[in-house]
Amino acid sequence: MDMHGLTKALLLTLAMVAAPAALAQGPTPAPAGVPAATPTARQGLDVLKGTWVRPDGGYVISVKGVGADGQLEATYFNPNQLPFAKAQASTEGGTLRVNLVLQAGGYAGSTYDLVYDPATDRLRGTYYQAVARQKFDVYFARR
Repeated sequence: MDMHGLTKALLLTLAMVAAPAALAQGPTPAPAGVPAATPTARQGLDVLKGTWVRPDGGYVISVKGVGADGQLEATYFNPNQLPFAKAQASTEGGTLRVNLVLQAGGYAGSTYDLVYDPATDRLRGTYYQAVARQKFDVYFARR
């Protein structure tokens, strides 16, 4: 075998050895300019787990768990802890939506209708303060 043939055989052997190791490491990051998979696509509803802070008042949503049906194990803090009467997530057309309903304290019937924005890792949408009958545009950032 000449030098050229030996080089080809060595490169082929190295490629065969390296390929399984590269596959075991998982997917390669997307090249520059190509969007990576969104957290919603990668993790489903689990992307909602964590602590979310509304910067305009320090209001906090804590999501500890997400059921297979989208039921959220979530709590609201303003600053005291309040339970949600309803905490539900769903996906519609690839958009991750969150609907939260408060019934405790002075919040009876107040709601958050939020959408997860994977580009900014934020929950954004509207807050309806039922007692005052006012709607506000709001967002929550992950803490």
